[in-house]
Amino acid sequence: MGNENHSFLPEMGDQGEAQAGPSWANPKWPLTGSDDEWTQSLDPTVMKQSVEKASAKAGKPTDPAAIQQAADDSIRAMLLIRLYRVRGHLAADLDPLGLSHRDVPEDLTLEWHGFTGQEDREVYVGGVFGFEWVTIRELFAALRATYCGNVGLEYMHISDTEERRFLQDKFETPEETIQFTPEGKRAILAAVIRGEQYENFLGKKYVGTKRFGLDGGESMIPALEAVIKYGGQLGVREIIYGMAHRGRLNVLANVMGKPYRVIFHEFSGGSANPDDVGGSGDVKYHLGTSTDREFDGINVHMSLVPNPSHLETVDPVVLGKTRAQQAFRDDLTKHEQVLPVLIHGDAAFAGQGVVWECFGLSGVRGYSTGGCIHFVINNQIGFTTSPQFARSSPYPSDVAKGVQAPILHVNGDDPEAVTFACKLAIEYRQKFRRDIVIDMWCYRRFGHNEGDEPSFTQPLMYDRIRKHPKVSTLYEGRLLSQGEIEEGYAQGLIDEFTGLLSEEFEAAKSYKSNKADWFGGRWTGLNKPADPETARRSIDSGIEDKLFDSLGRTLTTVPDDLTIHKTLGRVIDAKRAMFETGEGFDWATAEALAFGSLVTEGYGVRLSGQDSGRGTFSQRHALWVDQTDERKYIPLSTLPHGKFEVYDSTLSEYGVLGFEYGFALADPKTLVMWEAQFGDFANGAQIMIDQYIAAGEVKWLRANGLVMLLPHGYEGQGPEHSSARLERFLQLCANDNIQVCNITVPANYFHVLRRQMLRPFRKPLVIMTPKSLLRHPLAKSERSEFIGNSHFRRIVGDTTELPDEDIRRLVLCSGKVAYDLIERRDREEIKDISIVRIEQLYPFPGEALTKRLERMTNLEEIVWCQEEPQNNGAWFFVDRLIEQASLAAGHNLRPIYAGREVAASPATGYASRHQMQQDALVSLALDLANVGKTAKVTISRRKNYQKA
Repeated sequence: MGNENHSFLPEMGDQGEAQAGPSWANPKWPLTGSDDEWTQSLDPTVMKQSVEKASAKAGKPTDPAAIQQAADDSIRAMLLIRLYRVRGHLAADLDPLGLSHRDVPEDLTLEWHGFTGQEDREVYVGGVFGFEWVTIRELFAALRATYCGNVGLEYMHISDTEERRFLQDKFETPEETIQFTPEGKRAILAAVIRGEQYENFLGKKYVGTKRFGLDGGESMIPALEAVIKYGGQLGVREIIYGMAHRGRLNVLANVMGKPYRVIFHEFSGGSANPDDVGGSGDVKYHLGTSTDREFDGINVHMSLVPNPSHLETVDPVVLGKTRAQQAFRDDLTKHEQVLPVLIHGDAAFAGQGVVWECFGLSGVRGYSTGGCIHFVINNQIGFTTSPQFARSSPYPSDVAKGVQAPILHVNGDDPEAVTFACKLAIEYRQKFRRDIVIDMWCYRRFGHNEGDEPSFTQPLMYDRIRKHPKVSTLYEGRLLSQGEIEEGYAQGLIDEFTGLLSEEFEAAKSYKSNKADWFGGRWTGLNKPADPETARRSIDSGIEDKLFDSLGRTLTTVPDDLTIHKTLGRVIDAKRAMFETGEGFDWATAEALAFGSLVTEGYGVRLSGQDSGRGTFSQRHALWVDQTDERKYIPLSTLPHGKFEVYDSTLSEYGVLGFEYGFALADPKTLVMWEAQFGDFANGAQIMIDQYIAAGEVKWLRANGLVMLLPHGYEGQGPEHSSARLERFLQLCANDNIQVCNITVPANYFHVLRRQMLRPFRKPLVIMTPKSLLRHPLAKSERSEFIGNSHFRRIVGDTTELPDEDIRRLVLCSGKVAYDLIERRDREEIKDISIVRIEQLYPFPGEALTKRLERMTNLEEIVWCQEEPQNNGAWFFVDRLIEQASLAAGHNLRPIYAGREVAASPATGYASRHQMQQDALVSLALDLANVGKTAKVTISRRKNYQKA
């Protein structure tokens, strides 16, 4: 049973690398970079010895009393330095409006450290700020200037010594601090002016129109350009942005380079895409774009991901897209070339839980992107909510401390400081591959939108804002005083830029797009289906015998040096018997065959979820764990050509589903799947489902092939372990936007996964996956169903062959209940009722159902049977569609509902009541007598059209 092509999975790092240590071991423990060095430096004996050596070297008195006094002074001085490194940000000058009351903490004063009246005494500090010996006055001035200026640094919560030293050196070494050349300063001024004048122009041309302007935060424009410029120098070749509304149009125009005329065209009600593309479109401040910028001869590709009004939802999408692009560029190890940048609002950053979910993913295997730059536009207000009511922590950025991310607080009225912060951020990210946060304190010159009146709720703040000069005015005055520019220089920049805007405004009147922004790059060769029928057609997805047999060997061969669990051994033995006999293929084996065949054909396969490696129901076993040392072996990752990945995710639905959507957004050549632990839990990610999966293509022209696997089925396991809320997905169905399946046959599952990749288009696929059917004796497939010209069946006929003319009642159903119906019907020896399964609910197979109904010439009744309550499940979706098929077939029959009564809870929590209801709904569907009223099931009879 040997296999020379081993694939062992490490717990940390990418799949295929060697693993060291058990899976539960924390590779970051014990913590590196503890405070041992600091503690040692404050040891009186060590300090005294250091002072003795330094005093002798400097020719200072060396009598014991003087040495003791100098050592005591040094200890107090080092404690002062330490406290400024830890808490100096609390006294930093951050608020442009001066409304934030920030008293200097007592422990940052000389009095607290006992230096009152001793300001001119020299102390030994051993090289801090370049000083060996320094007066208290000089030291205090250096600390105040470094840690309490327009930039406040939080970094002493970081455990890694190297990271702390890097940030410390950047702050405390004079040549590393905020310094710009005259050319650099003029470039910063020009960028600020572009940001301001752009908003002014929009405000004049489109009075009262919402634009969610950047007014008050224009320093972000040169700062983001610094990320591009310095990032390019440090190896970045692609930046993927995500941001909400505030300043989005400004970033699109002045950072991303979206043509001004296109944005003006959109303000006038036009579309950036050709009229024949279709889709609903979206408001202009939700849209994204992609472009290239060049700095110093280095080209950087940039894309801004579309974002709905649900703030921060785009965060995991950006991270997932980044991960996919890193894989495409072979950058998953270095994380050097592709950079995610997320731009947040202060209230959303503190208030939205998905922000933490994304931080939680930052260091997790399979989800890491090598660090993200987070830029917080801190307006010091939400919509109308002040910070003291919007969070419980001092800063909106405090959530980032959970992953020990450094935080740079910076005054937004100082564009040099903001640009410096971004320059430092990109250097840190490229060196350490970790998240970092810039918290830019600014203000919102107008209300939440340009038609809002903010003085209703913040009269004092907005009185101050009305009197406060603009960023460009302040910075222009600063450069004039420094002699960097001459009088009138700034006005020249303003006149030149507003002239350009006027030209673009005129050009917008005749602008007409001739190309839609999709199906380029990796999507080349894919397309939008020409019509709904194209999306519904069958496609052969069977595989060759040779590949089938080869995959069988891969799935049943245990490496000689791998000790597997004894129960897993029995599972593998059973699987081997399937391939030997060609019979009894279960759900998990069919799935593995789909995965393996796609990988062999060159596609990627990525599966993630909270327990996806083993499978929630111990059914998948895509990952085998050695019982002696916990090495991980993944059989399917030994296959050639493509790449198979399976990840057990963090305990998150919202963030992880968004991540996988983003991955699929960037990589149509990989089958990307997210699996809920139970289908019910998908509602924790409902925003991603509603805003992105169901509507992303029609709103933003962004196709996506994400697959959602949602365990669904009524087995008496209670309200939270029964229903994947099928009805919610069906309610979202329109315009061939998604596919919804409730599959009961393993081979059909195999084909629907392969069909997902083999067709020339991508649509999200939602599958109600089984639980009890994973091992049901009737839910099996044969070898022939996977081979040759076989394909996915949208409708599965009866397991018992009945003459069409004998069928009196047709029971249509979907999912597990089919097998309950079949077993009961056959036990009762009923010969005039046919049971047909609808395996694909959307797009609904109406034409195929019509053809079946036409053959049943003596049909009297059509029943829809479901396990879910009447107000749940598929009933309200399929009801009229079945009627339409019946009319088209000439029967004029309305369907009858057989199932549970309406209910607020999706299922009962009592096993006995569940079984009573299940037996009753099966009896109703099969027209059997003696159904108890206590079972709470319903049969809704509708008169046919001829009698109506």
